[in-house]
Amino acid sequence: MKRVFVGPLLHLVYRPWVRGAENVPEEGGAILASNHLAVIDSFFLPLVLDRELVFIGKQEYFTGAGVKGRLTAGFMRGVGTIPVDRGGGKASEAALRTGLRRLREGDLFGIYPEGTRSPDGRLYRGKTGIARLALESGAPVVPVAMVGTDVAQPPGRRIPKVMRIGMVIGEPLDFSRYQGMENDRFILRSVTDEIMYAIMALSGQEYVDVYAATQKARIATGHPAAAGDSADHLPSAPGGRPVPDVQVPVPPEGEPETSVG
Repeated sequence: MKRVFVGPLLHLVYRPWVRGAENVPEEGGAILASNHLAVIDSFFLPLVLDRELVFIGKQEYFTGAGVKGRLTAGFMRGVGTIPVDRGGGKASEAALRTGLRRLREGDLFGIYPEGTRSPDGRLYRGKTGIARLALESGAPVVPVAMVGTDVAQPPGRRIPKVMRIGMVIGEPLDFSRYQGMENDRFILRSVTDEIMYAIMALSGQEYVDVYAATQKARIATGHPAAAGDSADHLPSAPGGRPVPDVQVPVPPEGEPETSVG
């Protein structure tokens, strides 16, 4: 399955909309850092860009057996996903190596700082691997907000509901002031929080200052309340910053969102 067939099909069915596509550099390496609401996030963002963008994906997506396995692998390759072996605790290093190679070749590399999909549509604490990637590569970080993919494909749903999918792309973030400080954990946390705040300001999501993987584990054990969750908890933002006064973006005026099924 080739990208040339996958792209037009997704465009036709889901009619994706985008704001801020001009914020993606026309040339040179850049990191696109996105919130992560559903598996299909990696399919739609590359569709609205003039340049090739790739994400990494679990090796398991490419090694499934039978017809279903071959179709999944073909679709992942068709949308440009790069397989990465995430076994044995090598996930972060594999992602870093893959990203650095892409960026040093002057290409775009997509990454989800949360590390896994949000279990409930909220924005979770970012992992510092993205900061390390940004500081080692020297590439700008372009924040991205996916909109509606969690509604189209909530947890447990394999085939996404047909509806409009949106993306909001922010201005590039420059972290060259921290060059050579990629081993300072305080700098890495500060950079990561700045990136997550930019994503929050674009997406309008509620922020939870725990890792998404931790929250998923709590849900799996029947204890879904995240740290700080209560009836009267105050909204928070990455790094203790003020909570931005923004709403979840909606499709362009005059083009109402449609949903089927």
